[in-house]
Amino acid sequence: MGASRFFRGCSGDRSSSSYLPPAQTPSETASTSVTQTVNGAHDFKITGYSLSKGMGIGRYIASDVFLVGGYSWAIYFYPDGKSPEDGASYVSLFIALASEGTDVRALFELALLDQSGKEQHKVHSHFGRNLEAGPYTLKYRGSMWGYKRFFKRTALEESDYLKDDCLSVRCSVGVVKSHTEGPKVYNIHIPLSNINEHFGQLFEKGECTDIKFDVNGEVFAAHKLVLAARSPVFMAQFYGPMKDKEKEFNGGVCFLKRLEYLRVQFSNLQLY
Repeated sequence: MGASRFFRGCSGDRSSSSYLPPAQTPSETASTSVTQTVNGAHDFKITGYSLSKGMGIGRYIASDVFLVGGYSWAIYFYPDGKSPEDGASYVSLFIALASEGTDVRALFELALLDQSGKEQHKVHSHFGRNLEAGPYTLKYRGSMWGYKRFFKRTALEESDYLKDDCLSVRCSVGVVKSHTEGPKVYNIHIPLSNINEHFGQLFEKGECTDIKFDVNGEVFAAHKLVLAARSPVFMAQFYGPMKDKEKEFNGGVCFLKRLEYLRVQFSNLQLY
């Protein structure tokens, strides 16, 4: 089949002034910097406290690693204290950065829980108060925040914080995160249309055809909808006033009487 395509265009001379862009007002944009904390907490239960005593100054019991704000953290409890100058008189408690990170800014809270039910917890916290120097900064993996003299050991052992030779610690972490919010601009790649290839595949494979043309004994399978969409003549022939109710249909084979006229129509169409 021959085929031709038609394009709408414009011709003629126009003055260059007709192409001048309209006056534009200066554009105004805005953005907002948002700083907030990503919060998380971890409960650490220490059983067999009395058995941990005497393990040595600077030696610690560590919690399991937990994640907050994209970083790993761990609680370190020193039964004999962290500092040699204190001579094992205090227990020490720290929160440590357990993953790679540089200048991680965060708020912390360490709480030794009262196990008597009186809710008299021993709490050291950054949360809920004004910080003159801002959030604490951990420089690298292994950096810690906490207290060498968290609790005097003799007082701890006589308190309600110790029950059944167990201690309960809760650690809260708020990692400081900042981002800027502004107008969203998206670049979307629009691929070239390939609908003609899809229609061509339908035609070549003969899938979903609903009409056949018998031309001098040669049968062509086609799609009515495609023919009608591409030609007003076929639109009228199949769905409009030219529809011939006396045409013979035999198993979907349409015998058209105006073969020469339709041949001309085919020669001017790119159907698929």
